[in-house]
Amino acid sequence: MSAFTYYDLRRGIGERDINLLFPGWVPGEERLMVISPHDDDALLGAGYAMAACQANGGTAYVCILCDGRAGYSRVEERDTIVATRQKESIRAYNRLGIDERRVFFMGFPDFSLVSYVGWKLSSGTDGTMRRMIELMRENGITRLMIPNGYREHSDHEAAYDIGRYDGVQAGDPVAVDWGPTTVIKNTLQYSVWADFSPEDALLHGADTSIRANRAIVAEYGLEDTIAEALAQWESQGQIIHGLLEQRRERDCGLGLMELYIELDPRPKLPFAPYADFIRSLPVKERG
Repeated sequence: MSAFTYYDLRRGIGERDINLLFPGWVPGEERLMVISPHDDDALLGAGYAMAACQANGGTAYVCILCDGRAGYSRVEERDTIVATRQKESIRAYNRLGIDERRVFFMGFPDFSLVSYVGWKLSSGTDGTMRRMIELMRENGITRLMIPNGYREHSDHEAAYDIGRYDGVQAGDPVAVDWGPTTVIKNTLQYSVWADFSPEDALLHGADTSIRANRAIVAEYGLEDTIAEALAQWESQGQIIHGLLEQRRERDCGLGLMELYIELDPRPKLPFAPYADFIRSLPVKERG
């Protein structure tokens, strides 16, 4: 457990306690699901978080939304690439200690995920919503990580919407025949390669160059495990090589960092500031 340091970047503090990242953490009872637009995204953006979860008595799950059908670098791989990438994904996440029974393949086509968001599609078939809610309820998910929805990839943006909408619905007393409700205690947004939206920093009056509000710094040895896992996607060798080069920028001198935004997917409207403001306004009488 001491291999990780957790940071609240808004309060400017760091601790060895995972509660700084996942408040109210209960070892032995926590189930973290990382929603991954494509097979390698969860490992690239939340690999340290999944490792920290498991090191602190939690169980990690990966939900891969897209099937990888566009990821062939040679034409002759086109008809076999989906099956190949599934096998590679199982090997990759196994390197991180995640059993294949906890890696779920949803099978939506690449570059098309936005067309499947929601419950009922215009065709009358089911979209992502029911399958996602059933999956979270069936596995009793307590923590959720969703991809960056800001200027990364259309599939990432769609996965971001799926996570922040369907996650809260998993705990609502609706569609009760889809399984017993499960409450997601908190939701974190991870980046695969692009910067986050400045919204959170602006709302907190923070430096907009520090857009993430949470972080993990992991000891250097964990990155070797991540690299071994990424290497399992042999069919994606050209892409993976560039991503490994980019990961060197994660070195902060204390270890390697992974950045997130903790977000409230269903924020309540605060009426008190409006009440104070309305009371302060002069009212002009008629006539």
